[in-house]
Amino acid sequence: MKRKEFIKLASTGALGISSLGYISCESQKELFFKLSLAQWSFHNLFQSGQKSPYEFAKISKELGFQGIEYVSQFYPNVSTDKSAFTEFVNWNKDLSNKNEVENVLVMIDDENGNLADEDDNKRNDSIEMHKNWINAAAEIGCSSARLNLYGSKNIEIWKSLSIESLTKLGEHAKSLNINVIVENHGRITSNIPELMDVIYGVNMDNVGTLPDFGNFCMADEGYGSVFDGTCATIYDFYKGVEEMMPKAFAVSAKSNDFDENGDEKTIDYTKMLKIVKSYGYTGYIGVEYEGERLSEEDGIIATRDLLIKVGQSI
Repeated sequence: MKRKEFIKLASTGALGISSLGYISCESQKELFFKLSLAQWSFHNLFQSGQKSPYEFAKISKELGFQGIEYVSQFYPNVSTDKSAFTEFVNWNKDLSNKNEVENVLVMIDDENGNLADEDDNKRNDSIEMHKNWINAAAEIGCSSARLNLYGSKNIEIWKSLSIESLTKLGEHAKSLNINVIVENHGRITSNIPELMDVIYGVNMDNVGTLPDFGNFCMADEGYGSVFDGTCATIYDFYKGVEEMMPKAFAVSAKSNDFDENGDEKTIDYTKMLKIVKSYGYTGYIGVEYEGERLSEEDGIIATRDLLIKVGQSI
């Protein structure tokens, strides 16, 4: 079998690949989803300078992924500098084409203020920066741009400002054939009923969600983790994903650590994937490993293999 054919089959789940690289000869059930890799899974590799973020497409292809999910933090000044914007677009279009991977989405973080900031100037500046990133996502062929909804601590004000900002960004993205999606990303955004009030309040067909399997700590950032038991206020993982799925354009398979059977210790992947499948979802599920016991690459492989194992069993 040629290497190109091997990787294609591996990424679709037609081959059973273990973290040791063994291939099962048994006939395997085709996956109902496609596999993508979130760039944040390699944040130590890129932030340390060991590898350039412009090697991401090549690394992802070698690990058997069909799609890739970019993180804006690794590409400074794209939203403010035309030359940085052009570099991001040209390099990543070329790299993804050469490595035959699909550009799925861009995760936009820390863009000069919050989208639900009570300060009008800060909020409007952030909206404009997000528009530039949405433009970049469209230029490289992504289907979605993921953003965060932080800002006011008053829930009703937060909802109102979030709806206002999302509506503006949704309208901008619609002309580019891009979806604007919001992740449960801690704090108020992990209070799923409140988040979904915003999504349904916008009521646009290109504005939706990115359910993340593990981001359900509602405490302020830095005040606990769902994986080590230090988060004081956690929204129910499975209920949260179920509530977000009707508007999901992408799904993030968060992972932290694994037992001797290769199962995630905190999140029941079988239960999660059954929920995702029940909504007729057939798009990308992105691997996002955030643990520390395994290396980044080993954690990515373990998450990928778990998704394939569970996906073929349900």
